[in-house]
Amino acid sequence: MTKINPHLLLKKELVELMTGRCKHYHTYIEHPNCWYAEKKRQPRIGYLDIETSNLDANYGIILTYCIKVKDEDKIYKGVINTDELKSGKFDRSLCKQLIRDLLKFDLILGYWSTGFDIPFIRARCLKWHLNFPIYKAIEHKDVYYMAKRLMKLNRKSLAVACKHLGIKGKNHVLADAWMKAVMCEGEMQQKALDYILDHNIRDVEITEKLHKRLEAYDRGLTKSI
Repeated sequence: MTKINPHLLLKKELVELMTGRCKHYHTYIEHPNCWYAEKKRQPRIGYLDIETSNLDANYGIILTYCIKVKDEDKIYKGVINTDELKSGKFDRSLCKQLIRDLLKFDLILGYWSTGFDIPFIRARCLKWHLNFPIYKAIEHKDVYYMAKRLMKLNRKSLAVACKHLGIKGKNHVLADAWMKAVMCEGEMQQKALDYILDHNIRDVEITEKLHKRLEAYDRGLTKSI
C-alpha cells in the first residue's frame, strides 16, 4: 500500500483527503489505494541513488544524486557545487536540492537504500539543519530486500542481481575518480564529477529494470523513508 505524500496535494485535496470517504466508508487517509483509484491518480514513484566521497556521513559528503521517474525518461539529478566544496559548505546546497526533489514523490525505491542512501542523506541534512522529510511523509521500498528474498544468488549486490537477469548498464567507478572529484580543481575535477554522475544515472536506470523484473513476485509492502 503506497501512502499519499501530502506535499504533492493542493489545499482542497488535503481537506478531501482528511474528510472524504471512499466506497468502503473509510477516510482516504485510511484507504490511500482508494484515493488513487477513485481520483484516477497514480502514485508518483522514483528510483533513488546517491554517490558519496565516503561510506559514512560524518566523514563523507554527497557528490551526486539521481531520482528516476518510473516509466518516464525524466531523471532529477544534482551535482555538488565545486565552489561550495572548496569554501567548506560542502554538500549543503545539494542536500537542499535533494530534499525538494524527494518531496515530488509518493514512493521512493533504491538498492540497499535502507542501509545506505536514506540514512546517509538524512545524516547530511541533519548536519546542515535542513528539514529532511519526516516520518510517513514519503514511502520507501528497498529493492535489495526483494532480490535477497526472491533469488538465491552468491552475492546480494546490484551488479550480481542485474547480471543474473541479463540487465546491462552497470559499471564501476575507479577510485581515482572519487579522489579527483574532491581533491582536484578545474577540468580534471569536472571530468571526474561528470563520470560519477554518469555512473549514478546508470544505477537508477538498472534499479528500475530490476524492480520491474521482480515486482510481480512481491507483496508490495512499503515503509516510511
